Amino acid sequence: MTAPQLKSMDLPMILLRLADWFLYQFLANSCYRAAMKVKNNGFFFKNQSIRSSSSSSSNQFPLHPNITKCNLYGRKSQTIVCDINGTLLRTHSFFPYFMLVAFEGGSILRALLLLISYPFLWILDYELKMRVMVFITFCGLRLKDMDSVSRAVLPKFYLENMNFQAFKVLDSAGCKVVITSVPRVMVEGFLKEYLSVDRVKGTELHTLGHYFTGLISTSGLVVKHRALKECFGEKRPDIGIGTSSLHDHLLISLCKISVMPRDKYPKPLVFHDGRLAFLPTPLATLSMFIWLPVGILLAIFRILVGICLPYKIAVFLAMLTGVNLKVKGSAPQKSENGKGVLYVCTHRTLLDPVFLSNSLCKPLTAVTYSLSKMSEIIAPMKTVRLTRDRKQDGETMQKLLSEGDLVVCPEGTTCREPYLLRFSSLFAELADEIVPVAMNTNVTMFYGTTASGFKCLDPIFFLMNPRPSYDVQILGKLPKELTCAGGKSSHEVANYIQRKLGHALGFECTTLTRRDKYLMLAGNEGKRFYFQMIISYST
Repeated sequence: MTAPQLKSMDLPMILLRLADWFLYQFLANSCYRAAMKVKNNGFFFKNQSIRSSSSSSSNQFPLHPNITKCNLYGRKSQTIVCDINGTLLRTHSFFPYFMLVAFEGGSILRALLLLISYPFLWILDYELKMRVMVFITFCGLRLKDMDSVSRAVLPKFYLENMNFQAFKVLDSAGCKVVITSVPRVMVEGFLKEYLSVDRVKGTELHTLGHYFTGLISTSGLVVKHRALKECFGEKRPDIGIGTSSLHDHLLISLCKISVMPRDKYPKPLVFHDGRLAFLPTPLATLSMFIWLPVGILLAIFRILVGICLPYKIAVFLAMLTGVNLKVKGSAPQKSENGKGVLYVCTHRTLLDPVFLSNSLCKPLTAVTYSLSKMSEIIAPMKTVRLTRDRKQDGETMQKLLSEGDLVVCPEGTTCREPYLLRFSSLFAELADEIVPVAMNTNVTMFYGTTASGFKCLDPIFFLMNPRPSYDVQILGKLPKELTCAGGKSSHEVANYIQRKLGHALGFECTTLTRRDKYLMLAGNEGKRFYFQMIISYST
């Protein structure tokens, strides 16, 4: 072989040797270290009542029964220990929940930085990966913002991703302990409020004043078997739940994973906050950032179409851009007394009156308690502010009804979930020509409502969705005998219409009010008692 040929072989041989070194260092060594950690540090706890009586060698892993075989009865005197990550939750990666904190508690730039870091997290071991995600998510984050996210945002996504079978086993025990390596501030509120967990042991974060530094405290990342010994000493818990993941160090098989149905939630999920309507996995978050510029332009186009063009053309163009508008029913006959018709709607977003007006192809007037200047400017219809003074608001609405048709949302605030809040009875005292309208929305990317963010952006976020949908059901004019003119009290009329709308939508009626919603989302004393106020009206 000639000298030039030898030189030409140098580069491929060097690359081959580098590849061989990489495979050895990062794959073989990593697997070896993981195996040694399991051998030297692994701690397995299991159901004490089903220990095998047969002897086995010390170097074999103990066998653990499937969670579906766990007896749920007679365990109220027993203690159960488990993790939330990959055990109580069906998702094994906690990255989406870090993304929720970064996006909802921090900013879109923080969320983008966390997404960019995701490919680099693949080559890191578990502890370093957790430290990097903690630093990006929490560095400079205010404590009160984290508190708001843990109370109003995260519970929805935890409940929707709950492993129902694991929850049933957890709920069967008298004493519940959760030990996890994820930050305690991300899970403790949900575990204690919704799952009635007695004690939560998680990784503590370092703080400086009212801010997180992004660093883990000096106690370090929680190691489960060590934390278990610290919590219980020589006493062993009666039952433990875990996965077969090496990172879990439990080697307890969870072969069957079942989704928790809504009617099995330990507490009803009525109120929640945040803009994201999806679980932000890495792929889903990347899709959102790719869509964002398109979504902003699309929202602007949809707004301009609604403002500038006639109803039928505006609806046609909006549907071409992906807006899904379904209308059932038709406009009632014109009022005999010359006054306008009062449309009573469920309240899903600020755009409820706009979509009703487009569905009827006629101008309407909407009343609202709080509307930003921006929303007033872009609204393609007349809007009037109310003052929350009952007498003054009644006079204002009477005047508007004498001029034409009026739209009211007596719930007073929006609700995302399949519940109807208590209806204010003021509207029932003002008109005998009442038309209930059941309205519901569906979004896939962004919620068009917020309790703690910039409400002026609510319509824009809703219209940024690729295919936002509105279902409008016009239920027909209320019979006169069911109005105040027919001898009914205003409260009876309001409750009847609430039940009628709830039945049409399949929603549950409640006595919750706007005050209850903001007490819960603000973290005041209202967050605990509001669950007790939920009732279903009898028909």
